[in-house]
Amino acid sequence: MKTSAIQKLRQKLAQHEPVYGLWVTLESASITEMAVALGLDWVVIDAEHGHLDWKEILEHLRAAVRSDTVALVRIAELNLGLIKRALDVGADGVVVPWVESVEQLRQAVAYAHYPPDGVRGMGGERATCWGRCFAEHVAEANEHVLVVPIIETVQAGKNLSRMLEVEGVELFFFGPADYSATAGFPGQWEGPGVAQQLLRLKDMVLKAGKHCGVVAASNSDLDERRRQGFQMLGLGLDGGLLLRSLLDSLASVKADRQVRPNLSPDNAKTPTAPLERPPETMRPDRPEVMTSIGSGQKTDIERRVSFECLVGAHNGARNLTTGLVTFSPAADLPMHTHPFTESITLLRGQAVVEVEGRRYKLDPLDNVVIPPGRAHSAQNLSGNQPAVFHIALATDTPTRVLVHKFYSRRAMPMESAGEKDGERVNRFKLAPRFEAGPNTAFIDFFNRDLMPGIEMSGGYGLFQPKGRLPAHVHDFDESICIIEGTATCVVEGRRYQMSDGATALQPRGRVHYFVNESAAPMAMLWVYAGPAPQRIVVQERCATVEGNPWR
Repeated sequence: MKTSAIQKLRQKLAQHEPVYGLWVTLESASITEMAVALGLDWVVIDAEHGHLDWKEILEHLRAAVRSDTVALVRIAELNLGLIKRALDVGADGVVVPWVESVEQLRQAVAYAHYPPDGVRGMGGERATCWGRCFAEHVAEANEHVLVVPIIETVQAGKNLSRMLEVEGVELFFFGPADYSATAGFPGQWEGPGVAQQLLRLKDMVLKAGKHCGVVAASNSDLDERRRQGFQMLGLGLDGGLLLRSLLDSLASVKADRQVRPNLSPDNAKTPTAPLERPPETMRPDRPEVMTSIGSGQKTDIERRVSFECLVGAHNGARNLTTGLVTFSPAADLPMHTHPFTESITLLRGQAVVEVEGRRYKLDPLDNVVIPPGRAHSAQNLSGNQPAVFHIALATDTPTRVLVHKFYSRRAMPMESAGEKDGERVNRFKLAPRFEAGPNTAFIDFFNRDLMPGIEMSGGYGLFQPKGRLPAHVHDFDESICIIEGTATCVVEGRRYQMSDGATALQPRGRVHYFVNESAAPMAMLWVYAGPAPQRIVVQERCATVEGNPWR
């Protein structure tokens, strides 16, 4: 045990200085030697995840001997034998994963201390100079040994206030990825709301006069964590830092790669890792706008046919207009054309859309996309119930031209997908689905791959409970109309609850995501003012108040 190194670490923490370290997962002890040579304050040798055996752990500990770098071992689980072994071979302390209760934390402290303070057994191993320094080691071990629990579950967060009262613990580490998983967002470093929860827990630790740590996800995240008040700061995992350096070097010579789960090489040019922040060229110049039904601009476009504009020029949209068109019972809209593409989706009721004589009877959520210049009309088939459509226009200045021309009518079969080089018909029940995020199912109604030359893209999205999209931006404006359930829209830390047709305008460059935090399904119709459904995924912190890249 390096008591001098531990004392220096504690002194820095007491003076509110950051202490920097490295998370070691690879077997070469040269990695720890590099950390020592660079003057890092600490290393954590990871025996929970990865493939390190005890011989390799011992070599890492030897690499840190006679240095000012504190060497900790993260054990695989809370276990007396594992804690005793890590300390006996020379670790300065242990990092204990998945500590969720006061009882577990007290156990960890007891396992790391000799009687009468604990139940650690006496061993004639490396820590006691193979039995030659029993008295000296035992005299100082209980005072200096470090026991560092990892708070990495929602349950641990609930019990943290009581855990802060446990004696023998001065450092608390946070595990954002596992915390996110237990919050219902597996596979995400910090799922929705997790960043805010961890900051609240961090404040509790600091208020109790103790210290907390975290491993940074990137250099910018490292700086952010330092400013947030974390003191025990991990620069990263050794393997992750090596891979990041390799990827940066490959990108510099335009030879980008991406790593796949089966470890097979893939020369794809588009890395899958989220960007640290959106490109500066996408800095937004307008705020997001949330519009509820009844508060949009209303226009009677024909007798007994009204349009409520929810996204358009009136609230700053560019190259896009969306809203709801309501047909009174038996009302119809005469034949007309537009100089831009129109998307028509039936939300409620019974209706027919006719395109140059081709009549398509629609069921709810069926969609028809009409290219510029194609004459079309619509009719409510019910004599006593209204019909409601969601429409999207690839312009911010809608116009129409009435058409006085006779077209020979014919009813189109339900399996018809439309006309080649003409309208496209999407039958909701038959449309293929794909996953755009956890617990989601999406349908593409229209885009340039489906309709070459189109100016916009859009479709349908279903979010099961806890379904969500990653934080992202677009290089164009977007309209999102909530047609079922309740959605939470997060824009750079600003949270909005949306339901009952409420529609969001997300201007170009705004970092946002949608999540279903309710117990029932949520569905949306989304439209992009761009021909391809492209999104730029960014790190989750960009969608928080603290990490807002446009501050």
